[in-house]
This record gives sequence, C-alpha cells and structure tokens, in this order.
Amino acid sequence: MSQSYNRGLIEDFGRWREFTAGMWAWILHKFTGWVLIGYLFTHIAVLSTALSGANAYTNTLQGLESLLLVRVMEVGLLAVAVFHILNGVRLLFVDLGVGLEAQDKSFYASLVVTAVIVLASIPTFLEGAF
Repeated sequence: MSQSYNRGLIEDFGRWREFTAGMWAWILHKFTGWVLIGYLFTHIAVLSTALSGANAYTNTLQGLESLLLVRVMEVGLLAVAVFHILNGVRLLFVDLGVGLEAQDKSFYASLVVTAVIVLASIPTFLEGAF
C-alpha cells in the first residue's frame, strides 16, 4: 500500500528560491524541449498550408518574414535551440563522467554562450525589418 506524504501548502511554492543550478538546468531543458516540439508542429502546419499553390510557399515565407513579430520570435527560437543543444551536450559529458564536479559552472557557461550567440545574431535576424 502506498503512503501519502505531506507536501505542504500551495504557499510553499516559494521554494523555487532554493533551486540549485542543476534544477534550473533541468527545468530549462524540459521547457526548451517542449517549445521545440511546439515549433515543429507549427512549422509543419504552416508548410502544409503553403504547398497548395505554385508560388504559395514563397508568398507565405515572404509574408511571414515581413512581420517584425516573426523575426523577434525567430531570435527566441534561436535562443531556445542553442540553449537546448548546449545543455544537451553538457548533459552528455556529465553522463559520461566528464566534469561532474563542475556542473554548475558548465550550466552557467552554456547560458553565457547562448547569450553571446543570440546577441551576435540579432542584427542578422532583424536586418531589413525596419
């Protein structure tokens, strides 16, 4: 028979302040994974509607690229994808036993590298939007 545990009141959610870097890495990795899955289905839906005519694909992409919101969302997608990749590589090394004592530092490094890559690519994504 299973036991029930007192997990506290809803107000105890303030424990998020006690999360370590490893917990934040896990949360962000799961979140970015779900965002990428959502993007995949959205991407398939947009492409499937764009293939109905000869120039529909080109017109659809040109129409989307003309919107500033889409370009900003592409920068966000880049940030999500880069972090997910870098954190996945970090987790691969941890699973192989490399860098076990420096997991926090490698998580912070993946955040910094993600920020550098995203900031460096913003001019490319927003070129011609204004």
